Amino acid sequence: MRTVTFLVLEGVDKGRVYKDLPIPVTIGREEGNALRLNDERVSRFHAKVQMEDGDIIITDLDSTNGTRVNGTAIQIRRLRPGDQVAIGRSMLLFGSMEEIAARKAALVPATSGGQVPTVRADELQAASGRISVADSQPTATPNLPSIAGWSAFDEEIPPLPQKLTPAQAARLTEIFDYLHKGLTTAVENIEANDDGTEVRIGFAEWQTIQAVQMLLARYSRSIAEPEI
Repeated sequence: MRTVTFLVLEGVDKGRVYKDLPIPVTIGREEGNALRLNDERVSRFHAKVQMEDGDIIITDLDSTNGTRVNGTAIQIRRLRPGDQVAIGRSMLLFGSMEEIAARKAALVPATSGGQVPTVRADELQAASGRISVADSQPTATPNLPSIAGWSAFDEEIPPLPQKLTPAQAARLTEIFDYLHKGLTTAVENIEANDDGTEVRIGFAEWQTIQAVQMLLARYSRSIAEPEI
């Protein structure tokens, strides 16, 4: 039986993983949906995911606020691993990490030729979910794909410090949420090409991503060389 996996990147359910859901899958706010979201902007039965001629198809079920795939409003659309599905205030990443990594490996790298940087859809989407990704059963953490030498597979993720005081945990969470918000802001208006193999981001969004990188570098230096 064909199954699908979704990771919640944004919204009330951020960090949840809905893994290996048997097709067909309905998405909505009401009990009875295989993928239920706690989002008041999501319709009771918002969208349906099914298989048709070997393709995974998502259909908007005449929802109040609509469904978007990779930033484009849709009524029906084929889904590929790494696609972003926006439903209400929630952002879902389609596909398991293995499926996304396999798609990434199959794509031929594109060069920007000095233009606005072109970033792979799966790379951006994985980036927006790096900081907070937890299984719906909070004991497990999914593997994330490798991006240009950077990896977030379980065995390579540096461990968080243990036995933090409540104040330290609160401060660390605040930092993570702030950086996560920056990445989310940068990728929420991406534009994908027709076959979903590439996305283009604007200069302002690119600068936001670089600003997050800069802040991470500053935090790292401040920890290594604290002011006296």
